[in-house]
Amino acid sequence: MPPQLGKLLVLLGLGIVILGAVIWLGGGSLLSWFGRLPGHIRIERPGFRFYAPIVSMLLVSLLLSAVLWLVRRLGG
Repeated sequence: MPPQLGKLLVLLGLGIVILGAVIWLGGGSLLSWFGRLPGHIRIERPGFRFYAPIVSMLLVSLLLSAVLWLVRRLGG
């Protein structure tokens, strides 16, 4: 395994730990907008509730794609 990959994994791990600590220690209000973006589908009827967070799923997909692109670019 190349040494650059090890450094990248350590940095990604530290980033995840820092993000988790911020959310856990009260920074959750920073992400309160995440589930309430325009473009989500919400249908509520008596006895039936449907919620599809389309825009949130697109944002997560873009973020993960960017992270994986960086991993491939820097890792090998």
